[in-house]
Amino acid sequence: MKSTIRKTLAALLLAAPLALVTAAPAFASLERGASAPRFTTTAALAGRTFSFDLAAKLRQGPVVLYFFPRAFTQGCTLEARAFAEAMPQFTAAGATVLGMSGDDIATLQRFSTEECRDAFPVGRATADIIRQYDVALGTSGMTSRTSYVIAADGRVTMVHSDMDWREHVNMTLAAVRALR
Repeated sequence: MKSTIRKTLAALLLAAPLALVTAAPAFASLERGASAPRFTTTAALAGRTFSFDLAAKLRQGPVVLYFFPRAFTQGCTLEARAFAEAMPQFTAAGATVLGMSGDDIATLQRFSTEECRDAFPVGRATADIIRQYDVALGTSGMTSRTSYVIAADGRVTMVHSDMDWREHVNMTLAAVRALR
């Protein structure tokens, strides 16, 4: 009997750290007020590739950086279309929008035309960018659905991480407008 109790207690003690890890929030992200990590990546707009440099874009004004899990999936397609429809408002507010995913650049070229409707670019979220922005969704190379508004000074002014795409556009647009 004592042997069984000892084995049970030992198993519980070994399982406790695992329970703490799995109880952590599903999505981590940079904190509001943090300095946004600078990066350069390959992006696509209207099917054409180019080099996107965050530091250079910040010199022009705020940047909305939104991470999405996978191009051409239902939620990501609907989110891209919503951002495309709102681009005149983002432009009027002086903001650049960049969607980011771990997809390959050929997929992003098609996505930039078919779903982003040539309205804004989408960029390749490399493993390093995913790590720096703390948006990994498991170990698959996919990202969480996390939106950042980065002020021209490089500080994160808004973070929204939720797999439901519907509030990302409205929240980021309101945050950009609040910067004026």
